[in-house]
Amino acid sequence: MSSGDRQRDADARRFASRRWVVAAALAPVAAGAAAGTALSSRADAGESAGARRRKLIEPVPTTEADWKGVAGALGRAGNMMRGTVYHTGFPRRDLSVASHGVAVAPALALGTHVGFVRYADGHTLMMGDVVVEEGELQQVTAALQEHGIEQTAIHKHLLSQVPDVWWTHVHAHGGDPLVLARGLRAALDRTATPPPVPVEPSARMDLDREGIDAALEAKGYVEDGIYKCLFVRREQITDNGMVLPPGLGSTTAFNFQPLGGGRAALNGDFAMVAKEVQSVLRALTQGGVNVVELHNHGLTDEPRLFFVHIWAVDDAVALARVLRGAVRLTNVVHAGDLPVAAM
Repeated sequence: MSSGDRQRDADARRFASRRWVVAAALAPVAAGAAAGTALSSRADAGESAGARRRKLIEPVPTTEADWKGVAGALGRAGNMMRGTVYHTGFPRRDLSVASHGVAVAPALALGTHVGFVRYADGHTLMMGDVVVEEGELQQVTAALQEHGIEQTAIHKHLLSQVPDVWWTHVHAHGGDPLVLARGLRAALDRTATPPPVPVEPSARMDLDREGIDAALEAKGYVEDGIYKCLFVRREQITDNGMVLPPGLGSTTAFNFQPLGGGRAALNGDFAMVAKEVQSVLRALTQGGVNVVELHNHGLTDEPRLFFVHIWAVDDAVALARVLRGAVRLTNVVHAGDLPVAAM
């Protein structure tokens, strides 16, 4: 090696050594900066989470009188649920639907329904589920979109139904509840949804209701010839910064239609968070309950909720036992066990 080459090699080694020393010296500074950035990010995230919590908007109590205009726009009266939700049902009594040979009663699975809630900022939230025949679906969708009403799910509640029926979840938020109600009415007018009719008191029901209650460890109720039981999530559920009243968009609901001899057609759904889904599906399928759909009802709910719609035909008490095993796997409470303030 020439003297010039040796000199260049020595210079290169000295430069590399100095570069290593500088890097080593700066490493703690860089680490501290990174740690500071991480801490700052976590602090920002914490502050953002805290700010989000502070900005949550609470529902306010209302009475049926507060919703008189909405009732007029919808063309029928509703009822108050748990002091904050104005609920209106639109059973599709015009439809003759069969699933696996069972004639489906309107109250079992063919009930359009919608809830209105007023919030502390003066705005109103409207959420619901609309039952449509397949031939009505696109016209209903067009009307909803025209009136600024969001669709958050389009799916089915029944297996092998004849004719084909769909369910679309609707969601809207605005300052004037009458605008929301008129928009929904415009969509319903694209269907053959019939006007309201008086509901006759239910005759004797061929179901062991006490046995069902004991199996579910919760008391049900009769509505339009169907035995129903309702559970709600224990957590606070929020949607786009608004606190949802207990049960609004977050219910686990079971409907039993008597078929004679203590047997029933079962339809309903479970409200679950992600970590509960697979254990619930396993419990249901092992118990002989059919899974119809697994999906979301909302777009921005927190915690994120998943729903599984179910169907079965069997002894009603036996079905209730299967349901109870699955209910225990979820964080819900029987609606009748809610504190008075939430009712």
